[in-house]
Amino acid sequence: MILRPATEADLDAIWRIESDVFAGEAWSREMMREELTADHRHYVALVDPETGGIHGYAGLLTVGSEGDVQTIAVVPEARGGGHGRALMRELLAEAVRRRVREVFLEVRADNAVAQRLYADLGFVEIGVRPKYYQPEGVDAIVMRLELSEGAR
Repeated sequence: MILRPATEADLDAIWRIESDVFAGEAWSREMMREELTADHRHYVALVDPETGGIHGYAGLLTVGSEGDVQTIAVVPEARGGGHGRALMRELLAEAVRRRVREVFLEVRADNAVAQRLYADLGFVEIGVRPKYYQPEGVDAIVMRLELSEGAR
């Protein structure tokens, strides 16, 4: 798999993954289009080099010295291969290129795999947003990563 910048041309494939992975919590197709084309965003696609098929994506919003991981998704059949970690590392590299000092994200309280990934990358829990994920009412754990001066 390779990583490349995602564009509006990838909307159909990305939205299909969004709908499958996040089901009732999925962003609308129009929201996803706005994310892919909006200012201050960096989206990356996980692509099979043989087929050109997209197997995952991730997005970062940066404003000033702060960044926020907007979303990350990998299709179920590609999970466990380090692709989520690769997507996150690319977002963090982009944050460094944009001179971001800290990156935030929210993760479902019931997603232990993602929580471990983020902790392994240096994120720490800073709070909880009760019943953030709807319609299930699952809490969100808010995490932050401070980027060192040397990384920027």
